[in-house]
Amino acid sequence: MNQQMSQWEEFAARHSEGDVVSGHVVQIVPFGAFVEIEGVHGLLVEHELPSEGATVTVRIAQIDHDKQRFSLTTA
Repeated sequence: MNQQMSQWEEFAARHSEGDVVSGHVVQIVPFGAFVEIEGVHGLLVEHELPSEGATVTVRIAQIDHDKQRFSLTTA
């Protein structure tokens, strides 16, 4: 990883909205699940959620560069 770029910046530079990626579910919360992709966490909001630890294929729905967060949908 480039020493001057954070994991978030590296992720945002490589990916765009609409990309399909794989990640691991790290936490289930009442409003969705946090999925770790390349060291950063995105929020998957779905009615049927996978269990913690599961590997999922998801689509990047939105990237918020200002707040350094992204949302996901099932692919």
